[in-house]
Amino acid sequence: MTDLPEAAGLENNTGVDPNRRHFLKKATGLAAATLAPPILSLPNRSRAAAASQRLKLAISLPERHPISMGLQTACADILQESRGRLAIEVFANGELGSDTDTISQVRAGAIDFLSTAGLVWGTLVPVASVSVTAFAFPDYPTVWKAMDGELGAHVRAAFAAVNLEPMTRLWDHGFRHITMAARPIDSPQGLVGAKIRVPMSPMLISQFRALGAAPTSINYSELYTALQTHIVDGQENPLSLVEAGKLYEVQRYCSLTAHAWDGFWLCANQQSWHRLPGDLREIAARNFDSHALKERSANAELNSTLLKTLQSRGMTLNTVDPGPWRKVLQKTGYYHDWKQRLGAHTWDLLEKYSGALL
Repeated sequence: MTDLPEAAGLENNTGVDPNRRHFLKKATGLAAATLAPPILSLPNRSRAAAASQRLKLAISLPERHPISMGLQTACADILQESRGRLAIEVFANGELGSDTDTISQVRAGAIDFLSTAGLVWGTLVPVASVSVTAFAFPDYPTVWKAMDGELGAHVRAAFAAVNLEPMTRLWDHGFRHITMAARPIDSPQGLVGAKIRVPMSPMLISQFRALGAAPTSINYSELYTALQTHIVDGQENPLSLVEAGKLYEVQRYCSLTAHAWDGFWLCANQQSWHRLPGDLREIAARNFDSHALKERSANAELNSTLLKTLQSRGMTLNTVDPGPWRKVLQKTGYYHDWKQRLGAHTWDLLEKYSGALL
């Protein structure tokens, strides 16, 4: 497993478009005067320094990503509500290490919290990657019914077996879409033979192979150049990362395939978590879950604005009927294979929300 952008498809890009700054500040509850991540006021800094409980939270996304900013706001609220007793410091930008490093660290207790995607957690807790099953979720209402319902509870129970305590609410990383330089992708046949950059995710790699494409794993930091020099024909990512990475400069077409969705699980080391007094655990869990819900709303609003933004930057957008894609995946055995890998019980819970996939 490689570093985070490859292992999870979480594109580690520190840029935020100035045109979106006001929205991000409002949507994530930050002060209107600055886009910078929430910084504790001077009295709160003193509180943080004197806190009886000081914990570390790692995330590989940039500090200005909505999830990172939401976590920092939540930690500021936790510090304030606990009257300075609990200080949780957020280390963004992969500062504490790669995926593999931080998963090992949080299990061992070297760090106290880790926020990362289901695709990443799936290397340790296989059922955590269930949300990325191809075309399982047609829309956000279905996503949240599943992940806030029995499917999410099933995944949370699996974390407990590996010394982790997950918070209840997932954070939204988003639906993934396909961009291409030469043509739009209107049907699965349009992918046959296409060289598509995908993260180093077994589920995504197998999906694109089943659709006849040639999936290629390239570090996100090298993706723009790879697209510019035609090493690959296209790529797939949430819209926010298409815009943030300026991929519209080297990709003309964006097909709104919504072929997979993923979210971020925030998990604590069980020993670190249970060492906290009960009232501090309640304050932390409630604030993290509350800000996860705020981030979901913020991301939904951001995605709606990005459709117009990408069009204004020269991209041609087209919608896609998922029906033919699912039929191809059914015929190739993709769904059957993943049912075997994830287990019948997990699959039954998925299909409770997605409908029959096989």
